[in-house]
Amino acid sequence: MATARGNALASEVAAGGEALLIIDMISCWDFPDAGKLRPGALAIAPAIAAFKKRCGRAGVPTIYANDNLGRWRSDWKALVESSIACGGDAATVTTLLLPGPEDYFVLKPKHSAFHATPLTLLLHHLRVRKIYVAGVSSDQCVMTTVAEARMRDLEVAVPRDLVATQSSARNEAVLLQYERTHGLNTAAAPRIRLAAGKSRSGRLR
Repeated sequence: MATARGNALASEVAAGGEALLIIDMISCWDFPDAGKLRPGALAIAPAIAAFKKRCGRAGVPTIYANDNLGRWRSDWKALVESSIACGGDAATVTTLLLPGPEDYFVLKPKHSAFHATPLTLLLHHLRVRKIYVAGVSSDQCVMTTVAEARMRDLEVAVPRDLVATQSSARNEAVLLQYERTHGLNTAAAPRIRLAAGKSRSGRLR
C-alpha cells in the first residue's frame, strides 16, 4: 500500500482502490444457531486465508468487521484472544485468519459492517472504491453490508468460495440473488483478477 498524504485517518492508500472485508469470522461460535453456521465458516476459512495472502502481496488491505456481541468493553485484540482460548473450531478459524499488524479491524454492534462503525471513514481515507466481501453469514451480515456498500456507490464482489451461511442451499440462493438482482461478481476467488495485482509487465497476480 502506498503512503497517503496530508492529515488522513489512515497512513496508507489501498493499491488499486481495492480492499478485502472479512465479516464475523473471529468468534467463539457461542451464539444461537452457531452450530449451524460454524461448519460453513470452517470450510471457507482456508480459501479466505489464501485470498487474503494474495491481496497482501498486491498491496490490497484487509479489514476485519466483527460483532462485539454486546461486549461493549471489548476490543479486537480481546476478541482474537478469546476466540483462540475457546479452542476447537473457533481457534482453528482464528489461527487461519489471524489479523496481522498491517490489517484493520472494526467492531460492529449490528448486522451491517457500516452501521455505527468507522468503516465508511476508513474506506474513504484508504481511497477504496471496490471491496471484496468474505465471511458469514452470506444471507444476513454479508448481505446487509453489501447493500449498504452499494448505497455508498462502492463496487462490490462476493467471491462464492469465501462466504457461507447455515446451509449450502441458502448460500447458493443468496449468491444467485447477488448475481441476478444486484449484478455482482461472485466468481470464485482464484478467478478474481485484482486490479492492484498488475505487475510492470502487465501480468496479473
